[in-house]
Amino acid sequence: QVQLVESGGGLVQPGGSLRLSCAASGIGSTFRLDHMGWYRQAPRKQRELVGGITRGGNTNYADFAEGRFVISRDNAKNTILLEMFSLKPEDTAVYYCYGRVVTDTTTHLYDYWGQGTQVTVSS
Repeated sequence: QVQLVESGGGLVQPGGSLRLSCAASGIGSTFRLDHMGWYRQAPRKQRELVGGITRGGNTNYADFAEGRFVISRDNAKNTILLEMFSLKPEDTAVYYCYGRVVTDTTTHLYDYWGQGTQVTVSS
């Protein structure tokens, strides 16, 4: 059974930094992680893309994240990271990990979401 679990959220002051981690388990030898990404959802707002990363490591970011957030991955560990710098109060949200799991032949594709981790930026 494939699961994505985020960790690393918490309370940080404006201008501070935080590192989030998303660990995938249950991949086995049949499936592999393909495209992955980070999303966030602030209270009373829609979920929005933070950034994505291909299996080869190519990244893309939302405008608000460009230059402040960095996404990386370790395919051997089935883990992706989200490093956030110069955090602002408007970055406060629940951050979710997304991952597409595929067979080696891409015959079957499945999308998974983590449970989310709270990030609060406040003084």
